[in-house]
Amino acid sequence: MAVYTEVPAEELARFVARYGVGTLVMAKGIAEGVSNSNYLLETTGGRFILTLYERRIEASELPWFLGLMTHLADAGLPVPRPMPDQDGRVLQRLCGRDAALITWLPGVSVTEPTLAQCRAAGEALAQLHLAGAGYPPTRPNQLGLPFARDAAAALGYRLDVLEPGLFALVQSALARLDGGWPEALPRGIIHADLFPDNVLFLGDCISGLIDFYFAAEDWFAYDLAVLRVAWSFTADGARFLGDRDAALRIGYESVRLLAEAEVAALPLLSELACLRFLLTRALDHFEESAGALVQRKDPLAFARRLRHIRCHG
Repeated sequence: MAVYTEVPAEELARFVARYGVGTLVMAKGIAEGVSNSNYLLETTGGRFILTLYERRIEASELPWFLGLMTHLADAGLPVPRPMPDQDGRVLQRLCGRDAALITWLPGVSVTEPTLAQCRAAGEALAQLHLAGAGYPPTRPNQLGLPFARDAAAALGYRLDVLEPGLFALVQSALARLDGGWPEALPRGIIHADLFPDNVLFLGDCISGLIDFYFAAEDWFAYDLAVLRVAWSFTADGARFLGDRDAALRIGYESVRLLAEAEVAALPLLSELACLRFLLTRALDHFEESAGALVQRKDPLAFARRLRHIRCHG
């Protein structure tokens, strides 16, 4: 989440009035994340999240994302539900941007998850994979291996500005992926970005799974690899936390058992997950938007993760 587009209070009030959820009481920009503009809105009828879609999201794909959130919420997952306005429209326009109002969920994201929270996250991811069945799998993962190749080529030796030798590390990882790419694995709808800041907790219980705008159809094991590299290291990527890694896996397999081929592929898919976040963060670093309320994230945190996984799996 982030704020690139400032919305005047008068326009926010008119926007809220379309929904029949009371009058606007408070609006606060949310700085976390890098892709869209987000506001927490409080009305006399409750709390909501307003998202204005800015980057990396094609307008034609927004109905798919919003429909997926509705599908998962209907299946009983703690997923925010897109709100239709009084005319039944979910997707809107605001300040020249596509926009949607979604339900607010209680809870807090954690920076140092407990083992119980890690188990809950693994369990929730497996539940999401099962609940996605029946939703049209028409959106391939656009941030997979082809993206990594293209992003590495576009960044080139600018990577070495971030850290000497980073370009060579990325090229070596790409060569390993090309040489050891697994055979077909079980696949379906994945979240693709289930970091701790996209999971809300009340105590050790998950109260919300949020930010579905990288969701796609891909291998379930890749989604578990993303979860693993996001949760099983310190935030700076300097230290691997094996107890968290084990808890994530235990939680996941309490709902959906992994096939042998998925287990074998996890180390390589974890390398790809590291590359995906290293490269998108590097692109953001070099394409920073002046004046935006955004919290930038360190690409090198995933270079450190990548080095560990290459050595230890």
